[in-house]
Amino acid sequence: MPHTLTISQLTDKLTQGELTSRDATQSCLDRIAAVDDQLNAFLSHDPADALAQADAADAARAAGETKPLLGVPIAMKDVIAVNGHPLNCASKILGDFNSPYDATVTQKLRDAGAVVFGRVNMDEFAMGSSTENSAFGPARNPWDTDRISGGSSGGSAVAVAADECIASLGSDTGGSIRQPAALCGCVGLKPTYGRVSRYGLVAFASSLDQIGPITKDVRDAATLLGVIAGEDPRDSTNVPEPVPDYTAALTGDIKGMKIGLPREYQVDGLDPEVKAATDAAVAELEKLGAEIKEISLPHTEYAIATYYIIATAEASANLARFEGVRYGARVDGASPEQMNRATRGAGFGEEVKRRIILGTYVLSSGYYDAYYLRAQKARTLIRQDFLNAFEQVDLIASPTTPTSAFKIGEKSGDPLQMYLSDVFTISCNLAGLCGISVPCGFSKIGLPMGLQLLGQPFGEPDLLRAAHAYEQVTDWHTKQPNLD
Repeated sequence: MPHTLTISQLTDKLTQGELTSRDATQSCLDRIAAVDDQLNAFLSHDPADALAQADAADAARAAGETKPLLGVPIAMKDVIAVNGHPLNCASKILGDFNSPYDATVTQKLRDAGAVVFGRVNMDEFAMGSSTENSAFGPARNPWDTDRISGGSSGGSAVAVAADECIASLGSDTGGSIRQPAALCGCVGLKPTYGRVSRYGLVAFASSLDQIGPITKDVRDAATLLGVIAGEDPRDSTNVPEPVPDYTAALTGDIKGMKIGLPREYQVDGLDPEVKAATDAAVAELEKLGAEIKEISLPHTEYAIATYYIIATAEASANLARFEGVRYGARVDGASPEQMNRATRGAGFGEEVKRRIILGTYVLSSGYYDAYYLRAQKARTLIRQDFLNAFEQVDLIASPTTPTSAFKIGEKSGDPLQMYLSDVFTISCNLAGLCGISVPCGFSKIGLPMGLQLLGQPFGEPDLLRAAHAYEQVTDWHTKQPNLD
């Protein structure tokens, strides 16, 4: 069935004339109709628009055009702007708002010939680790629909894992691509900060957010990154580095590559099954010729506190624009202040309110130096830890998540326990590094687990090479959930 194919497999069949883009797109639409009632991955999709894009791709191919994603259906997290389509950020506060423009990554997908379709579920404004904070209900894990999909890009991971699309784009502020990819059994790549334009990404925490791919295998992640990466003058944080051919890095040869294991990542709460799976994955990398070395990241213990000060402070500033005046939903009041208060009170969910309040507090007079300024200093130390480590090793390996997917509702009443779900992923964002999660095993009850590899800034070629080499000697990424 076309919807089960990877980007590279589908592209081959399209090129050889064995399938059309309409075939592939219709197959994805049929799959959504068949299984999404169980999963809630898609918040909306427009079949007519998707099929029109597919027909245009087929016509372009017939006319002799060749593009890297020509005719490939790609789903979009509901925080990335797609012209004329809903942009709700899984929140009630935006009402029936439709984006008036394309994000840079959306335009790059179009330029590469992709069929851009669907708005996939997420934690509201990307704030969460389980997609339970969506105003439209949680996206459910296709391996066990009573369990979380991860977050905040949970819908993106579910859509890929359940074959509702060929690949998807998500965003990663503290692990929001890698964590759901691990919990749903697919590949999630968080690029270096500045590698991919954030223009058209609704901001949560501007110094941490980064758009990246969620895919069925590492080659697809390399292909998608090659399309969406690059210079964009509309994003002042974008770094105008040349974009290499990431697929050329997938040689399978990692002999002599040095991979570090941080001693500080042996934390309480690490599930023994997750530890065993990641230890086995590291052993496979060693068999392939990598050198494994223990390293230290001494300021790791401050990462969660640092992250939740910086992220909430930036969220407080970024979400001030949602006030019911210029766009989105509005709750009327007797005065502008009352209207603003009523709109935000009704429109934002509990977790978003919690983070806005925390962020406003740490930025307030008398507390800025005690919290925000100290957090920025701690962030510098955390980044320096990684830069020091990368003088000794090429990559760093760890579990992606401390446990496999937990049951929906299990941690929703305890925000601190939920925040600890990102203990292995948030430092990557604080330091501006690149990271990838690849499937590395299953728990005894059949839940996926992920191996995380972290690379130095703009070290995506090494990151992809190691992930691909591991993937070639294992079959975890080929397993599929049974939803029939």
